[in-house]
Amino acid sequence: MDRATDVLGHVNDIWWNVIIVVLVALGLFFTVRTRFVQLRLIPEMVRLIGEKPLDMPDGSKGISSLRAFCVSAASRVGTGNIAGVALAISIGGPGAVFWMWVLAVMGAATAFVESTLGQLYKIRDGDAYRGGPAYYMLHGLRRRWMGVLFAVIITVTYGLVFNAVQSNSIVDAVKNSFGGHGSAVGPIVGIVVAVLAGAVIFGGIHRISAVSQILVPLMAGSYVILGVAVIVLNIGEVPHMIWLIVQNAFGFREVVAGGFGAALMQGVRRGLFSNEAGMGSVPNAGSTAAVSHPAKQGLVQSLGVYFDTILICTTTAFIVLLSEPQYGTAAGASLTQKALSAQLGPWAVDYLTVVIFFLAGTSVIGNYYYGETNIGFLTSARWALPSFRVLVMLCVFAGALASVPFVWGLADLFMGLMALTNLVAIAPLSVHAFRLLDHYVVQRRQGREPTFERSEMPDIPGVQVWDDGEAARVGAG
Repeated sequence: MDRATDVLGHVNDIWWNVIIVVLVALGLFFTVRTRFVQLRLIPEMVRLIGEKPLDMPDGSKGISSLRAFCVSAASRVGTGNIAGVALAISIGGPGAVFWMWVLAVMGAATAFVESTLGQLYKIRDGDAYRGGPAYYMLHGLRRRWMGVLFAVIITVTYGLVFNAVQSNSIVDAVKNSFGGHGSAVGPIVGIVVAVLAGAVIFGGIHRISAVSQILVPLMAGSYVILGVAVIVLNIGEVPHMIWLIVQNAFGFREVVAGGFGAALMQGVRRGLFSNEAGMGSVPNAGSTAAVSHPAKQGLVQSLGVYFDTILICTTTAFIVLLSEPQYGTAAGASLTQKALSAQLGPWAVDYLTVVIFFLAGTSVIGNYYYGETNIGFLTSARWALPSFRVLVMLCVFAGALASVPFVWGLADLFMGLMALTNLVAIAPLSVHAFRLLDHYVVQRRQGREPTFERSEMPDIPGVQVWDDGEAARVGAG
């Protein structure tokens, strides 16, 4: 296992140099081309969260923007925010936090583009919608082979590898609650999480979104409150901590081997794992929303990047850094637990275990849905989806038994492959997202609730829904 972990680490160090260049280049391009949509339209993003959904053609209520946001947040807000951020700091130093912030701001523009495209090229799926990169690769680029490739990659990445990461981090947290002891913790936690996840994922997107809508805000909110308490208790140390983040980010003060390079690499990797901007995962959730204009989910999912990185990840970073951690040795959820315990008392270890359990649990079901929607793209065979659900449960169990470094290394490898495939697709399609943004802004300036019908832009190829009159159902019923 140690040898495999070392090989993965070496491959990822080379591989991620390419990913960083592409991510940053496209993030900057989308930021400039949309005239900083991720900053100038933040009030509009907040407004859209509470919007009522369209009714579906059969009269049933569609998935709301809030529910679609919570499904994507279920996948985003999990171990990446708590274990991943701690891991980035322990390996890359405080400067990794700075590069997480930078990636979040640029990534919010990328998130707008990919989620707008996901909405534009979605299809009807019974009483809901379904879409994502595989669908805009097929219908927008007319490259089915590319859609198939992406569908396979995301199904393996999220349904299997990332879900192993979630259960692995739960085990790490539970063991820490027991003082690092308990050889039976892994198998027991693996079984419990697998069974609970199965109870939800066999219920489909409506049950997944309902569970996510309750648990994600509750757990994330309580975690942020404790983070604020830690900051208040150490308010005099905050300026020094922020200065340390900036110094380490640019290599002015090295606290780990590699200095600037280590901080940049860890910040980008863990930031992308957490907020997922550009990976092509979030459009799968955003596509489910029944809204009157494709740009609406683009804006909502941009807000999701801030919710994830600027709010939740920063909370973890401040908790860890204010406890003066040791750098240079990989540590995940247990580092955050120890930091919170040092600030608030031993009870915080068990509290954070509960938070990680539920956030990682909702990530499992959010990750599963990304696989489900792409299984539907790959095949209509009736046996495929039940088989995939069982396989997900098995991977959740297996992840609970694996070593932490190996699981995270595997996640990095697949995450990079998935991101690169998606970025290659959205680069040429982004022109449609820019047009839709302008179309949306014009209507808002006129005081109208923006709507879109495909007859308004008949030159955009491959649009499957957005029929004339469809947007008139917004809020109906």
